[in-house]
Amino acid sequence: MQPALIRCAVILGLYGSITAMAQTAAQPAAQGYPNRPIRMVVPYTPAGATDLVARLVADRLTANAGWAFVIDNKPGAGGNIGLDLVAKSKPDGYTLGLAQTANLAINPALYAKMPYEALKEFTPIAFVAMQPVVVVVRSESPFRNLAELIAAAKAGALTMASAGNGTVGHLAGELLARRAAYRMTHVPYKGAAPAITDLLGGQTDFMLPTPQAALPLIKGGKLRALAVTSAKRLPVLGDVPTVAEAGYPGFEASDWKVLVGPAGLAPELVERIHSEVEKALGKTETLARLLADGSAPMLGTPEQLGQFLKAEHARWGAVIKDAAVKLD
Repeated sequence: MQPALIRCAVILGLYGSITAMAQTAAQPAAQGYPNRPIRMVVPYTPAGATDLVARLVADRLTANAGWAFVIDNKPGAGGNIGLDLVAKSKPDGYTLGLAQTANLAINPALYAKMPYEALKEFTPIAFVAMQPVVVVVRSESPFRNLAELIAAAKAGALTMASAGNGTVGHLAGELLARRAAYRMTHVPYKGAAPAITDLLGGQTDFMLPTPQAALPLIKGGKLRALAVTSAKRLPVLGDVPTVAEAGYPGFEASDWKVLVGPAGLAPELVERIHSEVEKALGKTETLARLLADGSAPMLGTPEQLGQFLKAEHARWGAVIKDAAVKLD
């Protein structure tokens, strides 16, 4: 064999060996995964809505697949601190994050400086759940439905309370105001509890809290629910119409929660985790727990999740720019 052909054969043989080694290394990584506890970063405090969903998913994965989890709560900066930890972690499948609307779609337009690039530094893995907000007024309010509230807002500016600037409840209210062409005065609070307290006291006219925050007061007759911002009615509020049903077709605004990993996570691992998450979400007990607090499971491929995140990033960014929302 000629020297040039020998060199070519050696190079091709070496390349083939390297390729085979890479493929062999990737397969056991997925097949043997996980062989130790998985760290699930929750970018909010314990016992909050995101934390409860994260623990539900982790518990179901433990029960169904035998996987072990360590829940790591890393609150701060609107969830940016915890998600940045995920972004900077090794992409081996042992650090995952439960991200939500704020971290990946709202904060990039709200904060002047972000510690991570939302659409570049994460690997989309699985949809988990969504939760809309509820348009509520106090029970003594003269507004019996959404049409009456909007008519009053058009006649003279009403005050809308929120759990804070840039929250889903705030931005959903801004989105509704622009869709229905009315003006309002936004009154941000440091959390849902003080906002609801002032709403009950008559200091503000309406609010868009999460079902978790509002349900006990709705059922107790303290708040009146006028509409929900989901595409379909919530089972726990079956007699409350959607905003779309109330006259604004296509309107939807939800606080979604999705599972992500650091950028560069191997496709084999993504598919392995995604498959187990969807199995967990399909369990009757998981569905019942989500529906009980006004949430609903979300399903779709990792590729569909990637497209969804891009669309939500653009949508909420436009709302923030249009409403000139600024942090306190």
